[in-house]
Amino acid sequence: MSPAQPRVLYVTDLAYPAKGRRYCDEDIFLSSRLRDDFDIALCHPLDAAALMDSFDAVVVRNSGPVLHYQDRYDDFRDRAARSGTLVHNELTGKADMAGKQYLLDLSAAGHPVIPTIDRYQDIDRLPQVDEYVVKPKLGADSIGLEIVPRDRLDTLEYGGVLVQPRIRFRYEVSFYFIDHAFQYALHAPRPEERWVLEPYEPTAADLDFAQRFIDWNTLDHGIQRVDACRTPDGDLLLVELEDLNPYLSLDLVPSATRDAFVAELKASLHRLLSTAGAAKRAVTVG
Repeated sequence: MSPAQPRVLYVTDLAYPAKGRRYCDEDIFLSSRLRDDFDIALCHPLDAAALMDSFDAVVVRNSGPVLHYQDRYDDFRDRAARSGTLVHNELTGKADMAGKQYLLDLSAAGHPVIPTIDRYQDIDRLPQVDEYVVKPKLGADSIGLEIVPRDRLDTLEYGGVLVQPRIRFRYEVSFYFIDHAFQYALHAPRPEERWVLEPYEPTAADLDFAQRFIDWNTLDHGIQRVDACRTPDGDLLLVELEDLNPYLSLDLVPSATRDAFVAELKASLHRLLSTAGAAKRAVTVG
């Protein structure tokens, strides 16, 4: 009889209608490959809190925007924290996992981020352009996003929204990480087609750019995606740091890259389990 494998609850909304992506295909593939190392069960995000105590760890993948079920997600987080449930990604992320406040903080600190404000009094901190992007602080998947002209900025209801200049960028590029290690990059060469992605070979400067945000987030166990735009001047600016449930577009990378990603994800989960086990043994001995 083979030894028991760690039990992992894989959280995904297989029916979520994502524009331009198929969440279900990605999660069927990933969960099937993780089964080599773990006993896997898939569940909808609304069922995670009730089921997670029967598993050694919980993997949150393509679970859809949590604002659609915010109370249930908050309950899941609270119960996981109280019970010491191991969650991948860890629930300590400072970026999209906690809302969009980080864009304000990073912008104010001088990081290479699209300039961001949340008060009309700070409008002078933004460059003067014809149009501005207004998005909810707790938004996701472009829900609630609005493009407004400059002369409408004084009519907005500030407090729950962010305002950024509309950047006429050359293209968007995404860098994918597991824990603190870079895995691959994809870019959308046509700005009007955000999810028509192609493999991208990053320069050393590109990787330094992306790594600074991964290091800032101090998330030891999890998958993160750094989304950036290339300005007409050739600079990169952060658009978003997705640290909750980033879609990975694994179907667009070469098979060798996909295999390497799966291997590193397995290793990350084993590290999470072993680190927690070591900590538990230390407490017992102490």
